[in-house]
Amino acid sequence: MRSEPAAAAPLRSSEPLAGPPVPARAAWLLEEATDLLVLHRDFAAALERCEAGCDSLGPAAAAAGSSAEVKCSLCVVGIQALAEMNRWREVLSWVLQYYHVPEHLPPKILELCILLYSRVREPQIMLEVGSSWLRDITNKSLPEYGSLLELYLLRVLLPLGQFEGAEELVRGCDVFDSAQQLALLKTICESQCQWTRQEVMHSTAEEQQNIIRETVLGALSQKLLTVLRLFRRALRSMSSHFYLIPYKKMLLAAFMLYLVVVRLDPASPTSLPFLYRLVHLFRQVWAAVSSPVRRPLVQD
Repeated sequence: MRSEPAAAAPLRSSEPLAGPPVPARAAWLLEEATDLLVLHRDFAAALERCEAGCDSLGPAAAAAGSSAEVKCSLCVVGIQALAEMNRWREVLSWVLQYYHVPEHLPPKILELCILLYSRVREPQIMLEVGSSWLRDITNKSLPEYGSLLELYLLRVLLPLGQFEGAEELVRGCDVFDSAQQLALLKTICESQCQWTRQEVMHSTAEEQQNIIRETVLGALSQKLLTVLRLFRRALRSMSSHFYLIPYKKMLLAAFMLYLVVVRLDPASPTSLPFLYRLVHLFRQVWAAVSSPVRRPLVQD
């Protein structure tokens, strides 16, 4: 990276800068930021240079002159760097920290912000900012006012369905002649008709989805009711069958099941004493059977 020059470095813009000389540090940081953005693709470093350049200019750069143009160029490079880093949500707040209010935004920066948020399909972010800028009396005298109003109309108001506000804005604007006003009003009318057709199609699609959903739910509910009826019939038949069995047989069967499952289960701790007694009884019977019979002696 080259060292900071002692004098003001020339800007790369082809347009000459008017007014007092540009501060040397801000001009040099603008060149550094542009190189980092375009040549080196180091967006974080480019944003850092832009912030340093805007801080070096201070609030005095809001006035007309070369300092204001350098500040605007630094913000343009910073917006591009933020967009390249996918940090476009921070663009508006980042710019307003140097211009404080939307009315003081340069036309180039306002145009870039409208295009950026329109491209990412978030035009509502620029709704209040653009309206505040266009209502400002000082901005109405700028040569870019008409083009920015048309851009705000096409990229912000119409995509958001603000047709009444767009029509009022066009009719109350003095920079358009009658032909331009008629063309814009026609565009607003066509956009409103297209919006209405889309709303009708969307509502029709929702109604069809609701009908399909209700039909599916109705079929499922009918199947569920059928299954519940069959289950109820099965329970009734089973209960009537159990009523025919004598209670003594049922108790005997339950006791036998208890003996087989619980008392004769080797894995059950409660079955161990019972098994020990069975084994001991078996050994006694086997000893009695296998041992020789001894008769007692009979005395005369």
